Amino acid sequence: MPHRMDIELTSERDDGSWTWRAAGARQPRGVVAADLLPDAASVGDEFKVEVESDVDGISILSIVTAPPRGERTDLIELLPIETDFKPVIEQRAPRGGRDDDRRGPRRDRRDGDRPGGDRRGGDRRAGDRRGGDRPERGSPDRPRDGDRPRDGERTAEAGDRRRPRRDGPPRRHFDPPPELPKRPKPKRLRPGSEHRTKVLDDQPEAMRPIAELALQGIPAVRQRLREDNRKARDEGRPEMPEDSVIAMAEQLLPQLRAAEWSDRAEAAKRQLEHLDLRDLRSVVAAAEDPAVTRDESTRQLAAELKAGLAEKQDQEMSRWFEDITAALDVGRVIRALRMSGEPPKAGVPFPQELATRLVEGANTSLTPDDGADRWSAVLEAAAFSPVRSQVQPGSPPAQVTEELRATVTRLGPLLPQVAAQFGIEVKPGAPAPRPLRPTRPAKSTKSAKSAGRPPRGTPPSG
Repeated sequence: MPHRMDIELTSERDDGSWTWRAAGARQPRGVVAADLLPDAASVGDEFKVEVESDVDGISILSIVTAPPRGERTDLIELLPIETDFKPVIEQRAPRGGRDDDRRGPRRDRRDGDRPGGDRRGGDRRAGDRRGGDRPERGSPDRPRDGDRPRDGERTAEAGDRRRPRRDGPPRRHFDPPPELPKRPKPKRLRPGSEHRTKVLDDQPEAMRPIAELALQGIPAVRQRLREDNRKARDEGRPEMPEDSVIAMAEQLLPQLRAAEWSDRAEAAKRQLEHLDLRDLRSVVAAAEDPAVTRDESTRQLAAELKAGLAEKQDQEMSRWFEDITAALDVGRVIRALRMSGEPPKAGVPFPQELATRLVEGANTSLTPDDGADRWSAVLEAAAFSPVRSQVQPGSPPAQVTEELRATVTRLGPLLPQVAAQFGIEVKPGAPAPRPLRPTRPAKSTKSAKSAGRPPRGTPPSG
């Protein structure tokens, strides 16, 4: 469809045609025939033409209007001035901070310059921001900088917008006791399988499955034999004689026990320095098996492990007393009470001097001003310590919560003297509670709550 546009001639070609461009454009756009233009056409002339756009481009159909020839009247005349020219220099103020960057030029805007005037209606002057009775800047009634009150002397009546200080006692600053260095965690026993593999390799191929089951015990061999015979009956195959298989397993069992103990004992001897005391005790206790004491080499190895166990127990007991003393020295009473309930060796008497310090620290930690959480933590640790019968607070706490009462009720069989202070009666012969297990991670706690049961580590209510 034809439409109109303004064009400007840019150059004349050798064949008499002209190149043109849209008015105000930079690059030529097409070619116009010379017979469509006036005879006096020249470079720079502008015309309003009627054009048509197609696949090949823009084609000029006709000239609608042409500029009049002669002097142009749309030019701007520059008149000289007699005064000296003074250029205007713009200098921007430095931005002071984040608020100035965000607000920008709106900071210098006054209420009178806002569109629509004052938001509350009517005209509002810049000097009436805080009331009409405020004196103008520079007037004798306006206070000078030296006459203004200081920051500490300002009041709410003077227009101070800051919040007044809250009345009341100052906050108590609690300095936690210093942390104690933790000893390296003992390593668990990792036995090999050299002796056991040698015994299994020496057995015939038909007896090797029986020997592997014999390591799990005779009941495991009997159960597996019954299952295999049941399948054989269903499939019509002959059954294995149960008495003969059990006799072969009992014959191989002492040799397999000795080989398995040898693997554990040699690993315990290699890892004796960093081995967990519980694993070392289990290896020494298993050395009393008659199948182990038959061989001279196993008896000698068992004697070496017994001597190592006695030395390691004395070393662990010495470290145990040192850790409890160090915890009491820095004021960590709860940690000292917990460690006192986990001795490396059972049946060892607790030193009287250390027990006196432990009782004094526990009674001092149970004051009426302490919170219910503090009482629950101290009582939970003291109930399983060797000095639990001597723990006697001076008076119950000022605030007794339901959780604290539930803790005292549960620990009543171990701390009857504390339960009496709370007015809780302990029935004779009531079973002693067990220590609480560590709390599970948050994910397990949430799943326990969703299932409608309390998470582990939470004392029962009531």
